[in-house]
Amino acid sequence: MANVESFDLDHTKVKAPYVRLAGVKKTPKGDSISKYDLRLLQPNTAAIEPAAIHTLEHLLAGYLRDHLPDVVDVSPMGCRTGMYMAVIGAPDEAGVLKAFEAALHDTANHDRPIPGVSELECGNYRDHDLAAARQYAKNALAGGLKVQPTVLIQR
Repeated sequence: MANVESFDLDHTKVKAPYVRLAGVKKTPKGDSISKYDLRLLQPNTAAIEPAAIHTLEHLLAGYLRDHLPDVVDVSPMGCRTGMYMAVIGAPDEAGVLKAFEAALHDTANHDRPIPGVSELECGNYRDHDLAAARQYAKNALAGGLKVQPTVLIQR
């Protein structure tokens, strides 16, 4: 089985909320695709409820694109402690941090219908919680976002 970068991260040493460059891949034509760990909650201490993380996915998918060019994808982590974001190129972590902070502010203040929430647009359109998503965004902002270096497991 191929090695998965996140399985090498020492989840006991990182301190959420944070932004972390999780890796950079080169395409066959030499382009870079960067993956960022956008962590809202401390690993193994809490998890975002499914309806709230689904709403965070919908909101951050749009708001991150508003603040950072060339976003390819924003996806929830299976552990439900944050999101992964893929971006064309290699923006610096400070710039990603600024964009994530702005997107969380937008999410915390979102007072309109959640985008993409209909049977036509979403595979589980009934499973959303805007109030909880807004609160998770507020809590992450209050927690003091920072750039987190990668801390590898010492094997």
